[in-house]
Amino acid sequence: MTEYRPPYREGALLGLVIFGLYIVTLSPTTAWWDASEYITTGHLLGIPHPPGNPLFVALARVWSLLLAPLGLPVAVRINLLAAATSSVATFFFFLIGHRVLSRVIEERWMLTIGAACGAVMGATAYTVWNQSTANEKVYTVSVAVIAAVSWLALRWYDQRGEPAGVRALLVALYLMVLGASNHLMSILPAPALGLFVLLAGPAVLLSSRFWARAIPLVIIGISFNFFLPIRAAQDPIINEGDPVCESVAGAVVAVYTNGKAGCPALASNLSRAQYAKPPLSDRQAPLRYQFLHYFQYFDWQWARGAELSVAPMGARLPATMLFMAMGFMGLLVLWRTDRMIFAYLATLTATLTVGLVIYLNFKLGFSLAPDVVDRAAHEVRERDYFFVASFMVWGNLAGIGLAGFWAALSNQWGEGAAYRKWMPILLVTFIPLAYNWAWASRAGDYATIDWAYDLLMSVEPYGVLFTNGDNDTFPLWYAQEIEGVRKDVTVIVLQYLYTDWYPRQIRDRTAPGRQRPFEERFAAGIYSAEAPPDQSVSLATDEVLNAVMAGRLPENLSLMIDGIVVTYPSGAYMDRAVRIALSMIQNSAALRPIYFASSAGLMQSLGLEPWGVRHGLATKLAMRDLEADPPDGWVQGTPGAGAEWFDLERNMTLVRDVYRYRGIKDREIWQDRSTLSIPMQFQFLFAQLADAAAVGLRPIDEISQLAEDAASTRITALGGRRYVETR
Repeated sequence: MTEYRPPYREGALLGLVIFGLYIVTLSPTTAWWDASEYITTGHLLGIPHPPGNPLFVALARVWSLLLAPLGLPVAVRINLLAAATSSVATFFFFLIGHRVLSRVIEERWMLTIGAACGAVMGATAYTVWNQSTANEKVYTVSVAVIAAVSWLALRWYDQRGEPAGVRALLVALYLMVLGASNHLMSILPAPALGLFVLLAGPAVLLSSRFWARAIPLVIIGISFNFFLPIRAAQDPIINEGDPVCESVAGAVVAVYTNGKAGCPALASNLSRAQYAKPPLSDRQAPLRYQFLHYFQYFDWQWARGAELSVAPMGARLPATMLFMAMGFMGLLVLWRTDRMIFAYLATLTATLTVGLVIYLNFKLGFSLAPDVVDRAAHEVRERDYFFVASFMVWGNLAGIGLAGFWAALSNQWGEGAAYRKWMPILLVTFIPLAYNWAWASRAGDYATIDWAYDLLMSVEPYGVLFTNGDNDTFPLWYAQEIEGVRKDVTVIVLQYLYTDWYPRQIRDRTAPGRQRPFEERFAAGIYSAEAPPDQSVSLATDEVLNAVMAGRLPENLSLMIDGIVVTYPSGAYMDRAVRIALSMIQNSAALRPIYFASSAGLMQSLGLEPWGVRHGLATKLAMRDLEADPPDGWVQGTPGAGAEWFDLERNMTLVRDVYRYRGIKDREIWQDRSTLSIPMQFQFLFAQLADAAAVGLRPIDEISQLAEDAASTRITALGGRRYVETR
């Protein structure tokens, strides 16, 4: 079918329209979860969590530099990378839909409209759209790779036996291998492409000339992972896993075995060893629940906001079943028009759905099976983004099915005008656009950066702030490294202290000469510039840090922490992270203010809560004689409000004059239920502070305002009138 002319111009125009849609709904700053990590590492050429995603980091850095002359904030630049790569995927899927429908619809303008329907559906599916408005993950780059590989597969099919066809196949192979250094999602077209070639043109696999060109391309593509040890050796400010190799040979072995041997640090990164995923035979949840988990996310894609205007129970189901049916209709159109292309797209669809469900082996979904109250049995957040390529592909299949149905109806009534007569059915295309906008849009959402700013500003100069996990750490990294907020604060994420590399980095980066200074512009009327501490947070050598192990104390352990003796009884269990954190606290408490992002977690496990005093969102460790009178200005709340101590004036200044609340108060939709603890932190703070203010006999108008703030933030935490369960 060499006479077929792909509509590149029309595809590019549609891609630009979708890009414009993403720009209108783009996040103006960072977002929760991994967005802050990837924006920061991309802009600074850092190394994010394993496997390190070197292709993404390099792309993001180049992209950020290219857009720098526009004067856009760094976060907007990197968010635009997500929008652009999804738009590129839309371009390629439009071409695929056009090629498929060219066997069904003869009129070129009708063919273009039919192909555009699928591309628009795929681009406005909830997860695709939501992931395209903030660079939360690396997956939009991989979706673009999947789309490009699929289009190149069709070009090879149409030109097989010709040099252009072989070139298309080689480029497809190279893109998959190179894309794997962004994320392994990029190689998911491999089963479909392999079957496609075996069925449609296996002769190419017997060509020595083909392999003589293919093998070097594979070697070159894989070699992009050498970025990791090269960049790690330069010690970037974010260097997760620290995948430095002592020898080139060790790095080569690690890269070309995908972490199965070779340089230990690099191999560990590439193989994602720190996550310790169980074998596929050991299911983390019953398989039926894992497939139900996928259907839950599929149900979100086509009319996520349908429950905003009608009862939530089953409100999306009609749209879900309609789009499911249209997708199967699309596969039927493929079956009837070209069995070879059917084999490719059906295999790709099966890989992105059934194959991924089995391979990913998730626990129970975050909001699935609520009767299982053990949170450890659930994922810590919604995982719909893993299936983003699946939803884009299905949207395009649904468009092919809709266009095929349109053609079938029109053919029953003759050509020409009949197509126009039945065009209203194509309005189905815009259901996801209409019902997903409010949920997918991140326009005007400053909640993440404001929360990070507020938490950092709660900490006194040169303070140490212990956090509990990535979602309460990555936004702080972004605020410090990209927006320059309170770089003097040493943020320590407890979970990373289990590793061998992270405690060393904390020690080295707080050493004299490397400790970053407090900037007067963040004084906020409550802080003053001071000389940096003259020693590191930790004084332990590499050998000592590496030797710290979990276990029970063989005898009572008494430690002097800022002049107060704290005793831990014999037999008490302490794991590696807690032991290292306790050592850092003991070493630093007299020189640096010690804070905790939560009075629960580490502070509670160390039994240090009696010495805690709230400073806004953070709790400061203030060692003192508990039998003596509290310092002036301290007020203890009532038992019903938690009985926490508050430095009342400090808290009132923080919540009234320092904190920022954009996107936190009076918000109609809080899309991510797993981050509802964020607005609830403010709710609890206002409520507890109102209680403490009443105990401290503050003016009634201050107490009333705090109570009102607590009430309004509770509405936000519950999503107000528009929040619904997502099960």
